Amino acid sequence: MTVLAKNLLFLFSDQHAASVMGCAGDAHVQTPALDRLAARGVRMRNAYCPSPVCVPSRMSMLTACHPVAQDCWTNDDPLGQDRPTWPQALGAAGHRPELIGRMHSIGLDQMRGYLRREVGDHSPNWPGTPFHDLGPLRGANDPTPESLVAVGAGQCAYELKDRDVTAAAFAALDRIAKEGRPFCLTLGFMLPHAPFVAAERWVEHYLSVLPPPPIPPGAPEHPWIAWWRRNRGIDAVPERKSRLARAAYWGLVSALDEMIGQVLDRLEALGLADETLVVYASDHGEHAGNRGLWWKHTFFDESAKVPMILSLPGVLPQGAECDDIVSLIDLSQTMIEAMGGAPLPQADGRSFWPRLTGAPQDWVQRVFSEYCTDAVPAWTGGRALQQRMVRDGDWKLHYYHGEPPLLFNLADDPLESRDLASDPAHAGTLARLRALVLDGWDPEAVRKLMAARRARKDALAAWAGLVRPENHHLWPLRADMNRLDLT
Repeated sequence: MTVLAKNLLFLFSDQHAASVMGCAGDAHVQTPALDRLAARGVRMRNAYCPSPVCVPSRMSMLTACHPVAQDCWTNDDPLGQDRPTWPQALGAAGHRPELIGRMHSIGLDQMRGYLRREVGDHSPNWPGTPFHDLGPLRGANDPTPESLVAVGAGQCAYELKDRDVTAAAFAALDRIAKEGRPFCLTLGFMLPHAPFVAAERWVEHYLSVLPPPPIPPGAPEHPWIAWWRRNRGIDAVPERKSRLARAAYWGLVSALDEMIGQVLDRLEALGLADETLVVYASDHGEHAGNRGLWWKHTFFDESAKVPMILSLPGVLPQGAECDDIVSLIDLSQTMIEAMGGAPLPQADGRSFWPRLTGAPQDWVQRVFSEYCTDAVPAWTGGRALQQRMVRDGDWKLHYYHGEPPLLFNLADDPLESRDLASDPAHAGTLARLRALVLDGWDPEAVRKLMAARRARKDALAAWAGLVRPENHHLWPLRADMNRLDLT
């Protein structure tokens, strides 16, 4: 019999590297709230994103489907409205899902099954309409050279937005406690997403303790990785800028942790903690200078792995670490089962709730991740890509269509520094994993589909740019909210 949770509090951040938590072994970061949550629950040590880009990862998390299953690969791809989401599954089970903060859905549907939404997103619903202006931090939120120029101490509007999310969470929890009914609440945080700008106290602290970014000796320089580094202007980042950006990133993680701690404290003070499944995860990771790379966009663990913690006192073990290989598409099915809902139909994700609660369950230790683009959005560097990853047990294959693959054995080489793809001793493993990657995923078909869809998206963008349709659930970001104090 499945043990159920009464309430759900889902904390979902943006661009948090799985390793940058004290509970994950980071000796420098200050994350007491996340460490406390991990001490009260289970930390998934091998959790991955469906795509190392925001929108496709988030939409896949909502639907429990791979990007290829729903034609959603880029940050301007709208998800089809006929795709059921896990909030809709919980609504069908009698819950009333609420969202405060970020979702990053493109197009008309800004609810995706949530019945109530507050604070909202900061970017427009429609491509083709004016984007938000970060003032002195303009361009530093994207994979551009400015991202490693405008770095250091200061203030980004994204942190102010998250503070509004936190304040709204307090009010929502107070209301929920007064109503005395079960709840299903999602908090969507923007931190620790770039710009790499944080409060001066954090930047000064982490400047004094953080080591230089690790670059594994002998790490393979794949042709696409080398091109991406040059094209994005990060092949010669000055040491001072790298140190400031890293210090700010760790500072943003700590700022996020402070807000999460405040929410968890309020949950405790209201007497709701013992009956609430608390889940923390992020949509993808961040390189933060490791391997000479920044942002996400790759299948290395810095980018493709995500933090994932689940806590429910009396039901889930405390202070446990689980080595199962899971994905965000599995997490959504898991939250559905934990709250008594029916699993999403025709989905790729699988619930691992039985494994956490001690029930017998077979588990295939395998996940996939996709990174596919056309050549139009500026952040692609003007190059269309079809890339996919499979992690199968200890083995991991990075597949680059039209270019050599990368093959790693993570048991022997957790830093992914020794490419085994050209080693004849591993030819059989390479062939097996390549067959897995290409099973149900045709890179040429993806390329053609994305090109056809681009024509439709361009027509919608032209319409939106002219008629300026109303944006819904938009947080009022202003350029003067941003400043840079110390560089």
